Amino acid sequence: MTRIFLPLSALSAVLSLSACAQLGWVQPEDSVPPAIAEEAAEEVVTPPSDLPEATAADVAAVKADPVLTSAPPPPKAAKTQEALDTTTTEQRKQAAAPAAPEVTSKLLGTTIASLGSPTEPGFWLKTPLVKSETAGRVTNKANGKSSAVTLIPIDGPASGGSRLSLPAMRLIEASLTDLTELEVTLGG
Repeated sequence: MTRIFLPLSALSAVLSLSACAQLGWVQPEDSVPPAIAEEAAEEVVTPPSDLPEATAADVAAVKADPVLTSAPPPPKAAKTQEALDTTTTEQRKQAAAPAAPEVTSKLLGTTIASLGSPTEPGFWLKTPLVKSETAGRVTNKANGKSSAVTLIPIDGPASGGSRLSLPAMRLIEASLTDLTELEVTLGG
């Protein structure tokens, strides 16, 4: 039996492209075809009525939690989800814990997320919904499971797609090869 070993960068590319292939299009990482962006923009505009929308001032007032992104990088030989996820049990418990009652979450929007680089440790979401790094929470709309994350800004329209870390994907029980609809709130 011949074994094929892919470098981590190749593994990341394969996982990202597999999600795009399921949609029938393959584009550069931050590019979304105009027709899809317009369609997504229409879907993003309808926030749930029970959460107030966050303002730029709200985002600036909330600082990212360094504990959520402080995991060490995975070893070069890592090839499984377990080996690539270097977060500690304590970090997973912290990310899974519901927001404190005194923290009022505010809605940043919804986004469609794919798996981000599995070699970047910690709980994070790279998204165009924020303009500065801040603390937030993502909720898998399919099953209601959520995770505290560090929200990291990327260029693109608010209706553009996002990339979610491997540990966060595992915690919210999202498929690593499918696109996942997430509700993104401020303040974790």
